Amino acid sequence: MKKYILISLFFLVAMTSCNDDLLDTIPETSIPEEIAYNTPGKILAQTNNLYKQLQNQNYYGGRFIIFNEQRADQFGQNDGNAATGSAVWNQNVASTNDFVNNVWSVCYTAINASNILISKLNGTTVVSEALAKNYIAEAKFIRAFCYFSLIQTYAKPYNLDKNGLGLPLRLTPITTSGNNDLARSSIEVIYTQILKDLDEAENDLPIEYSTPLLNISRAKKSTAIALKTRVYLVQANYDKVISESQKIVSSTVPFQYTAGNLTNKLESNFATIFGGSYTGTEAIFTIPFANTTTETPASQYALAFNYLAQPIIFLTAAGISSDPVLNSSNDARSGLIGTNAANQKVLKKFSITTAPFRDFVPVIRYAEVLLNYAEAAANRDDLSMAKALLTAVRNRSNPSYVFSDAEVGTKDALLNTIWKERDIELLGEGFRLMDLQRRLQTLPAKKGSIGTAPLVLVSSSNYIWPIPSGEISTNKLMVPNP
Repeated sequence: MKKYILISLFFLVAMTSCNDDLLDTIPETSIPEEIAYNTPGKILAQTNNLYKQLQNQNYYGGRFIIFNEQRADQFGQNDGNAATGSAVWNQNVASTNDFVNNVWSVCYTAINASNILISKLNGTTVVSEALAKNYIAEAKFIRAFCYFSLIQTYAKPYNLDKNGLGLPLRLTPITTSGNNDLARSSIEVIYTQILKDLDEAENDLPIEYSTPLLNISRAKKSTAIALKTRVYLVQANYDKVISESQKIVSSTVPFQYTAGNLTNKLESNFATIFGGSYTGTEAIFTIPFANTTTETPASQYALAFNYLAQPIIFLTAAGISSDPVLNSSNDARSGLIGTNAANQKVLKKFSITTAPFRDFVPVIRYAEVLLNYAEAAANRDDLSMAKALLTAVRNRSNPSYVFSDAEVGTKDALLNTIWKERDIELLGEGFRLMDLQRRLQTLPAKKGSIGTAPLVLVSSSNYIWPIPSGEISTNKLMVPNP
């Protein structure tokens, strides 16, 4: 049977329009495998296709971030329709749920595309050895990123049971049917592979690309390092969070990273980050949307539609939106909280409220890295560094704010303040669920227009998502979650 590979040639026209080889690529959407990698342009198109997978509307194109906010406790639900994730908000999804199956499918599709690219470029002579290493490193970054999403969604938290059931670890390409059966590796094995991929990616990724858009939308060295700070934080491996952070965070104020022509640092104007198409210094990794019909997320999947245009979900009165920081004109972040006609507080970070919804989606920001570092430093009793990093994040939005002794005077107080700052700074960006689960905390009960969602104990089966029915039906070695 002749093998075929799907190829996306429309990802980020702005990213690749300067490449003549890509523009010369044949227009078919399905081409024989033997010619899919026979020109530099086609190889670049396959590499770009990996990022297109992340842009999927069921993943970081919108819906996956919404799922993580719906499952946590900062948002109430307005819409009882299953299509808008009411069952997700109600903590009541089954293995047959479309969303449960879609996230799994999107991630493993991206993983397989990464595996194919890696296998095809090992030993290739179509592009230079250096460029092949660059592309392979990007594929390893994408593979690690997807496995990290999957392991947090479908397996128990690392700090609860690292020897428990993880995921099928697929590291070789699947290009024909009949290769589905694979048992679940342990949670620790999956995390080990994620970090191995990121370490190897860091080694071979470039320091920078030629344009600001490429720097935020393709993986580079600092992108892999920044993601490692997140992974190690989930593992509570604070020493590694610190050592990785120190690669891209200067030791003194102003905290920043400079290499070649690339600089990463906090944006001076917080609102600028959420201007729709931000490519500035704070963006370490972002999902962009080009001005094409093929890069338009469907309405119900788009962040602005869910947070602001309808809204499907709104900020609960009992959540972080009631904190004085988000209700004071002294803090710039309060400007991204609004009130709708129903007198509900809504998030205005993603502001393109009419179709097409093409807000760039921030995935890794420099502010997160500083907060990851701050938490790790506090846990290792370097309270002065932790306070300095925390203060940098707060003072960016409120230059005159001085933390009180009650907020930062002890290790416990400082950690609680750092966690609150994460809730404020990263609100609506998909972090709250991860932060609750990595600290092994109950998912609190919450209220919405459609009723009350129950609290979820760490020991409850719905603390994580079930293994999708589609995987169970096609993988004979798959064991469901208990």
